[in-house]
Amino acid sequence: MDIIEAIDRAARVFPDRIAHISDVRMLTYGDLGKRSDALAAHFTERYPGDKSPVAIIGHKEPEMLMGFLAAAKSGHPYIPIDVSIPAYRAEQIVESSGAIVALTPPEIEALSGNYSSVRPIRVERDDPFYIIYTSGSTGEPKGVVITLQCLTTFLDWMLEEQQLREARETFLNQAPFSFDLSVMDLYLSLATAGTLFSIGKQEISNLKKLYAAFGRSGVTSWVSTPTFAQMCLVERGFAQSMLPQLRRFLFCGETLAPETASQLLERFPKAEVWNTYGPTETTVACASVRVTRDVLARYSPLPIGAPMPGARIFVADINAEPVPAGDRGEIIIAGTNVSPGYLGRPDLTNASFFRLGNLRAYRTGDWGRIQGDLLFFEGRIDGQVKVNGHRIELGDLEENLRALPTVADAVVLPVIRKGVAESLAAFVVLVQRGQESEFELGAQLRAQLAERVPMYMLPRKIIYYDAFPITANGKTDRRKLAASIA
Repeated sequence: MDIIEAIDRAARVFPDRIAHISDVRMLTYGDLGKRSDALAAHFTERYPGDKSPVAIIGHKEPEMLMGFLAAAKSGHPYIPIDVSIPAYRAEQIVESSGAIVALTPPEIEALSGNYSSVRPIRVERDDPFYIIYTSGSTGEPKGVVITLQCLTTFLDWMLEEQQLREARETFLNQAPFSFDLSVMDLYLSLATAGTLFSIGKQEISNLKKLYAAFGRSGVTSWVSTPTFAQMCLVERGFAQSMLPQLRRFLFCGETLAPETASQLLERFPKAEVWNTYGPTETTVACASVRVTRDVLARYSPLPIGAPMPGARIFVADINAEPVPAGDRGEIIIAGTNVSPGYLGRPDLTNASFFRLGNLRAYRTGDWGRIQGDLLFFEGRIDGQVKVNGHRIELGDLEENLRALPTVADAVVLPVIRKGVAESLAAFVVLVQRGQESEFELGAQLRAQLAERVPMYMLPRKIIYYDAFPITANGKTDRRKLAASIA
């Protein structure tokens, strides 16, 4: 699959077909092709010979698609940054990435209207295609580099497995473009001349608007986190009659509960339910399983899938050696879908990536075990958790809390319900305790923290200590803190 050629072909063959719907705005394939060409020529003319990243800042606007494609057409990787990310963190990303420019939708609209005869040189197979920033344990985000080959490997697998129909699919886009789950709906849609139907913050925060959007969407392929689907299931009317053309659910990003899958199969009898697994470093997903009634009857928790063709997934000991079948170990992933590493961070790259024969391999930090030909996820080895599909380094949030002027020390732990990280709790030692109530203190800390980290990283609960309990080794007793919220 040559994704750039596939999109350009759609612009030639289906110029009037809608490529993207966001709120009331629509983008045709013809306009996507022409405007991305114009912007790519601008990049080539303005930055000759420079292949540094291009940052695209927005929230699901059609211009973001133009910017992504223009960057690839001119040999630049793009960095998607959602407007929900605080300005402080966005500035960190732009500065640390060495991005040559950071463009907003209005700027892209203006630049993409000026056509040029300059011929850009597009990204090649081993070139970075996009860079997505994830939470880092030091308090600074880290950029995961995904090459064109990584993306191509992922798309070839999913297109074959899902048997998508050209110019007949409409994909739901729930995740912001800065979250790698969106790569699944965005590029599977563009690769098949489909329509991407984005739901924005207004719809997601207002269920009445959300269900109305579903009703007019014509969605055939649903891509989201399981948590989002579970939220929708609260409404009894969320069923096949609301989305009559829906043919498949594709889940990734967090644990899919058997109860969620069972309800979806009951309410959407015409749709398949698929569970997929894969860290950002392995290009969205690298394992999948169709969840049927038989699978639900046989397994709880549900498996996270069988490996994609060409990838090697195994469970290993501390030396990256495979453990006996059925034993628990760290999930290791190797293949052409694996990232070359973290942008500008050889230290982090060397700690997590290695060569396995002629393949790149990645230590996921996930516990797992293999039963038969299926992989099962059993939690995180380190201080990383997933909350509502977002991967969060607890150390990242702790460092940002400690950076606040009123905080002397901080510990962040997940609140676990039924084996799933439901939310985050922050334990805080203040520099000096004033007369404010705990409610007022919490509101102040959240407001200050929201200037440094995305909203999805904010702790739901803040608990205050004069001093943290310690272990015999003199370390903070995280187990005792965790017991207080169990």
